[in-house]
Amino acid sequence: MVAPTSDRARRAGSGIGSRVLTGVTVLGFLYLFAPIIWIVVFSFNAPKGKFNYLWERFTLDNWADPFKDQGLTQAFWTSLKLAVVAVSVATVLGALIAMALAKYRFRGSSAVDIFMVLPLTTPEIVLGASLLTLFVDTGTERGFWTVAIAHILFCLSFVALTVKARIRGFDWSLEDAALDLGASPWRTFTKVTLPLILPGILAAALLSFALSIDDYIITSFNAGSTRTFPLQIFDSARVQVSPQINVLATIILVFSVAVLVVTSIFSARRATS
Repeated sequence: MVAPTSDRARRAGSGIGSRVLTGVTVLGFLYLFAPIIWIVVFSFNAPKGKFNYLWERFTLDNWADPFKDQGLTQAFWTSLKLAVVAVSVATVLGALIAMALAKYRFRGSSAVDIFMVLPLTTPEIVLGASLLTLFVDTGTERGFWTVAIAHILFCLSFVALTVKARIRGFDWSLEDAALDLGASPWRTFTKVTLPLILPGILAAALLSFALSIDDYIITSFNAGSTRTFPLQIFDSARVQVSPQINVLATIILVFSVAVLVVTSIFSARRATS
């Protein structure tokens, strides 16, 4: 008969497992965040040449004039405008699609689910080339709005699937209760439904914003003469990699983290109230 394991042995095994798990977790986070930390650190570097690859010395001059590079700055604002347009349209349409798919069962709803996944599973280079073919065949001049249409396309799928996952367990009888108590459909939506699903919508909007700012492949096919932040960085990397690239990337990072923190605080307060 095998002797039962002693409490001391169980505690020892648990302690070893806990330390191993903690170590693996720390290594995982270092792997994930090392490039981000590197971006922030090198925004304070003073390179000797045109390439901000090697650490030379600490300086605040880069932050004193973050918009010194005019071409990079213009591309930066173009990317922000594209992200705002894409996120605004995709968030509204994606949230409505998610609510329709989660609340109602209708003929063809399964096909709609599949169609929503297709833009995510299709390789970006195929999606970009297909959109390019569409715009060329229809005689559409490529530029800001063709890129916006492309960004809305893939952001829409991310928003719809994210919001749908958030409201999968939503109790729709709350809407019926509000209607029974005399609330109008619009008041029911704004006072009952929207506040409960808002965290999922905000999360989807933040994800779409990051995807739009970051996209290179699909944008490169449909940008025409429009230069976005990733395109400008790639094109200028052959001749110059200025610290302003790191500065502007850090600004985006700080803004995203700030929005995430504010959203988390808002959600926590709503949960406790």
